[in-house]
Amino acid sequence: MSRIGKKPIILPAGVTAEVRAEGGKSTQVTVKGPKGALTHAFDPRAAVEVTDRDGAKALAVRVAHEEEPFERSLWGTVRAVLANAVTGVTQGFSTSLEINGVGYRATVQGRKVVLVVGFSHDVEVDLPQGVEAKVEKNVITVAGFDRQLVGETAARIRAVRPPEPYLGKGIKYVGEIVRRKAGKAAGKAAA
Repeated sequence: MSRIGKKPIILPAGVTAEVRAEGGKSTQVTVKGPKGALTHAFDPRAAVEVTDRDGAKALAVRVAHEEEPFERSLWGTVRAVLANAVTGVTQGFSTSLEINGVGYRATVQGRKVVLVVGFSHDVEVDLPQGVEAKVEKNVITVAGFDRQLVGETAARIRAVRPPEPYLGKGIKYVGEIVRRKAGKAAGKAAA
């Protein structure tokens, strides 16, 4: 039995959920809230229903065969995705990236993040619909209501210039630890 999958998702005030089954092909769930609306399609083996729990609306996820490994993993995954959707349309998600390096900087121009990170040209990263970015000094903050889209956009920005292990230059997540290596000069001095 999935410990995560069996927990109901309580819908806060101002959040609605609509479940549609599409002829045995998939189950489509739309969650609407103050920050926006998210729609996810799931395998039909995971049944999602809107229930009433102590006067509040809640989403419950069930599977037909709880002991089958695939359905058990599907159960927990569907519940986690729906919980993220409810959190996203109410509070939203954000990820912060830090730029390290002499002359490295970033700016936001319309729907693009422009990175100057040591290449012969500036690198532009397009922001998808529903994702916003802001830059303060050397920190880029990516925010939105879809957790997957926020994480994907932050990963695309980081991939432009990942942190290198010798000097630590590049773009890294705030709080990420980059293991540093000793260079040639440090290696000879230690010997």
